[in-house]
Order: sequence, then structure tokens, then C-alpha cells
Amino acid sequence: MHTPPTDAQLATVAEQLGRTPRGVLEIAYTTPDDQPAVVRTAPKLDDGTPFPTLYYLTDPRLTAEASRLEVAQVMKWMESRLNADTEEGEALRRDYQAAHEHYLAERNAIDDLGTDFSGGGMPERVKCLHVLIAYALAEGPERLRFGTEAVALAAEHANLRGTAIPADWPTLDDLGITLEEAGEGLV
Repeated sequence: MHTPPTDAQLATVAEQLGRTPRGVLEIAYTTPDDQPAVVRTAPKLDDGTPFPTLYYLTDPRLTAEASRLEVAQVMKWMESRLNADTEEGEALRRDYQAAHEHYLAERNAIDDLGTDFSGGGMPERVKCLHVLIAYALAEGPERLRFGTEAVALAAEHANLRGTAIPADWPTLDDLGITLEEAGEGLV
């Protein structure tokens, strides 16, 4: 059961974005310090414009860190692992494909856009950490490995654990990754 956002939540999201939010169906994730951070959006806006991004990151701390991780080449690191001819690569491809299919099923349950485009480059590329972080925070750490990793990297790199990111989110140690291997300039 999804609960529509309150006027106060929408006002906070508008302040975070610097504009009136469109197509918000619910607040899909609220930070530990009680800020809306991810909105679940309608696949079509009120004017009929397709909007395929089901989960949209709004918290400025998280959007800034997603951008920093992108500049640090984290997507390139993830994509190289995704395309590796290894057991890890195979497992990541299965996980990414399953996350892609789940994303489409969730979005299509609201309104089918008639496309197999999901978000973040799924299932073949790693294109947008903002989408992957939003998806992971909305769905939890078991849904999307790359999203879970990106959230853990943001938590560690920007010291966001317990404020913008849950204190109990998997750590880099839990995931077997380090800031050093994830991206240039993260340490």
C-alpha cells in the first residue's frame, strides 16, 4: 500500500529540487533525520509526458554525493565488473537483469509505457548513480547490488550514515569493496 505524499512533504521536495515536483505518487524513502529523499513518480506526468524514472533522488546531500561518485568514475568501475568474464561478472549481470525486470514490473503496474527502458542503464550499462541510489534506498539493500554499493560508497565517502543513509546499511567491508578500488579521488 502506497501513501500519497503530504503537502508538507511536497513542499520540502520542492525546496530540495528548486522547482515544483511533478508526478509524485509517494515518498519512497525518508532519511534517518526525517527528510524526504526519494520520490516514486508516475510513469506519465499529468500532461501525458512519459517519465520513465520510477524513483527520483531529491535529497541534496545524496544528489551531490551521487554526482561526486560519478565524477570519480565509479560507474566505469561498476561497468567493468558487470562486463567481466568472471563469476562475479555473471552474478552481477543476473542481479542487474533481475533489478531491471523488477523495476519495469513496478512501473508497469502503475502505467505501462510500452518500453523496456528502465533506468540507470539497466540491464547492460551503468549510466546513472542517482537512479541506482534512489532505487536501492526505495527498495532496500537486497534489491540491486550496484545501488547498494553506491549507497555504501556515499555513506562512507561523505559520512552520511545515520543522517541521509540508514546506520544499518551494509558497509563497504560488508560488501567487500573499498573506496580506493571504486573510484579515482575517493580517498
